[in-house]
Order: sequence, then structure tokens, then C-alpha cells
Amino acid sequence: MKEPALHLTTYPLDHADTPEEVGLSTRHLQAFSSLLNADVDRRKIPGAVVLVARSGRIAWFEAIGFEQADAPSRPMQRHSVFRIAALTRPVVGVAALTLLEEGRLALNDPVERYIPEFARLQVGVESVDGKTGESRLALEPVRRAMTVHDLFRHTSGLTYGQFGDSLVKRQYRENRLMDPGQTNAEMVAKLAAIPLQCQPGAVFEYGMSTDVLGRVIEIVSGMDLDRFVAERVTRPLRMHATDFRLVRQDGAGLALPFCDSGAPNPVFDYDESNPPRWHSGGAGLLSTAGDYARFCQMLLNGGVLDGVRLLSRKSVELMLSSHLPPTVDYGSRTRGLGLNAPLPELGQGHGLAVGVRTELGLCPVPGSVGDFYWGGALGTYFWADPKEQLVAILMLQANDPATRVGYRALLRNVVYGALED
Repeated sequence: MKEPALHLTTYPLDHADTPEEVGLSTRHLQAFSSLLNADVDRRKIPGAVVLVARSGRIAWFEAIGFEQADAPSRPMQRHSVFRIAALTRPVVGVAALTLLEEGRLALNDPVERYIPEFARLQVGVESVDGKTGESRLALEPVRRAMTVHDLFRHTSGLTYGQFGDSLVKRQYRENRLMDPGQTNAEMVAKLAAIPLQCQPGAVFEYGMSTDVLGRVIEIVSGMDLDRFVAERVTRPLRMHATDFRLVRQDGAGLALPFCDSGAPNPVFDYDESNPPRWHSGGAGLLSTAGDYARFCQMLLNGGVLDGVRLLSRKSVELMLSSHLPPTVDYGSRTRGLGLNAPLPELGQGHGLAVGVRTELGLCPVPGSVGDFYWGGALGTYFWADPKEQLVAILMLQANDPATRVGYRALLRNVVYGALED
């Protein structure tokens, strides 16, 4: 049965009268708007929402095009709702850090302390039979236990089944690890029966680590993940449209990609009449640009917003530091993350549930040492720059990887090009 949509009032950050008031150029920012409008006209994208804030004030906030290309009578609104995919991870990471601050969870805790089935994990080692050419999977014991730290930084040995075709990834697909009808408990039970892609701690392998972290949160807190995230993060920050279910603000709807693009949907669809049971810690939240700006500003403020403290300053500092050791290897799909890739050759690393810039002069787009960022598989993207006190958010829904990735570099170039102070 379809649940009635809630209608709430949004609480954005304060607005500057003009971009110039916070040291940004209106002319430069409007160049990105013009590009998006042109792409809507030629049906490259249905629409988008873009928000830029500086010094805690919104300088630029535009809705462009339509929520749904097949319903052009519904123009995109600033508070239109988007499936934010992997932008879920930093929110779940902050929720987990509140448990660290209470002493109920520690980064060096073995995951098997909370999920005993993980004590039996083995690593799949693939080889090719020299005579038949067939791939074979041998199993070897883990050299050390997977830790909570590994879950935060994607060094757990877990992977994703939908990207690549290793024998382990095939087992992910065969066991429907991305099934929206499962619970987090059912998901980890499936994972416990599948070999790891690589040894814990040895490789940055982008995958279902944050989903498992979500299950750890449930076990430690005694709450379902959706309730815990609401109580610890979204409700205190007045992010009223951010949830694992669709929450409409002021009558706005859900933004959708073109359905005839031919590109596969990398995450499960959201069916408003049959919402997913699975509270995916890696990809399950829906949100708005205004809501996510409040989350980013809280981190820029050192864990506090509007007098409400979620984390201590030192916890935020820990979160936004790179946690990948110099000895770590990188999975074959890491470069496919593009600008998000936490590669030393790009001057980037990975903190606790978020990417971070560690050096200047290596990444092909502007930024500052210490800026943090991530992007979602459907086109959502954010970064925040503590040095410039800058937040930029792009809400977009596009199944085509080249389409969504291209906008990320353009947005960085335009926003940093707009700095005038």
C-alpha cells in the first residue's frame, strides 16, 4: 500500500544577497547554469539542482529543467528529492562516529565481534587453468581479521558485484547482494557465505563496506539503521527530506533519469508504491541539495550547526584525514571512480567514509589540500573546502557514466574560477 507523502518545510542555510557578497562571481556561476540549461534543451539530462555556499551562506542555488523528462509539466524545484546513492556514505559514517565518541565502537574492533559469521571468511584467489583456459577459484585464509576501520576506508576485502566479472563478483550477483527487498541482517548473512575479493587491509576495493558498517551500527545501537541515522544525524540537523524513504518538501517530487538511455542503472530503482526494505548504508538515502548543504556545513564547522553539535572537532578532524596506508594496493576498478579515486597519483586519499585531497598539483581539477568529496552512481556529487569555507553540491540523475562524471570537473572549474577575493 502506498504511504502518504509527508509535506515539510525546508530549512536551508542562510542566503547571501548576491554571490559577490561572499567573494564569488555571478557571471562565472551562471556559466554553469547556461551549460545545464542547454543540456536540458537537447535532452542530455532531464534537469538538475546546483548549490554553492561560502562562509555558511548560500551564494547560488538553482533548479534547472524538469524532475522527470516524461512529465515536463513538473519543473525541477530547489527542494526536489534525489536518490543520492554513495553520498549516503558520509552520513552513515558520521552516524557511526557518534558511537565511537560514546565508546561503544572502535576503529580497531574486528567486525566478527559484531557479526560472528565473519570469523569464517576466506579470500578467493582466482587462477586460470593452463590447459582448459577456465578460471578457477581457490580459497585461502585471511591473514588478519577485518576491522571497523577497514569498513570505513574500503580495505575490508569486500567488493561490488555489478562492476567487473571476477568469480567472486559473480557470486555477489548470483546471491542478489543488491536486493532492495532484503534487510541488512539478510545482506550480511549472504556476504558471510561468499569469499572476499582480497585480503583485509591490503587493497582499497570500492564495495559494500559501508553497507556492512550500517549493519554494525544496527547491532551496536539496537536500532534499525534508518531510525539511528534519523536520531543522530538528519533530525538534529533539520535535514527533514533526507531518509531511506521518499519525503516530499512543499510538494516537490522525486527526480528521475531518462528511462531510455540504454545505460544500466547501477543501483536499485526506488518504487514509491513499494519502498525498499533494505536500508543500504552505502547507497540508500534520498535527499535534497539544501539538506545536504546543511550536512556539509556541519563538517566545515567542526561538527556543529545552528548550536547543535553532532561530533567533536577532533572526530571531524579524524574523519577528514586520509586513512589509507602507504603500502595499500588499489583494486582494478579504482580508476573508474574518476575524480573520486583516492589515488596517490591524483594527490588524493580516503578518510572515514569520504574522499580527501592530500596534495596539490596532481589532480586535474582545482581544490585545496584538505577538501573532502564524493560522488554517487546516479550523478550526485559534492565537495567541501575548509580552506575556502566552500560547499558545492550537484544533484543530478543520469545513468550514463560519462554524462554524470563530466559535470563534476566542470563544476569544480567554474566554482573555483568564480572566486574573487
